[in-house]
Amino acid sequence: MRVLRSRCLQAAEYVTSLMDLISKRIRVVGSQQNGPEYLFEALDFVAQGKVKTIVETYPLAEAPKAYQRVVEGRARFRAVLTM
Repeated sequence: MRVLRSRCLQAAEYVTSLMDLISKRIRVVGSQQNGPEYLFEALDFVAQGKVKTIVETYPLAEAPKAYQRVVEGRARFRAVLTM
């Protein structure tokens, strides 16, 4: 779950419980650098499809190999198991 809140938006406060944060793996991220215009520019790049994620995919049968690459720091960006 991702929630975008910028001080320039007139959004209502977002409230959740600590258990939701933990069980649903909700991350709260903030930044005091730059202004909202930079955030909107970055989001626009994503919306236009100009930002691509880089992942290594492994079939579930190769989970030990994927895990070993992550442990050794050899996986680039994200290692994803597919079913």
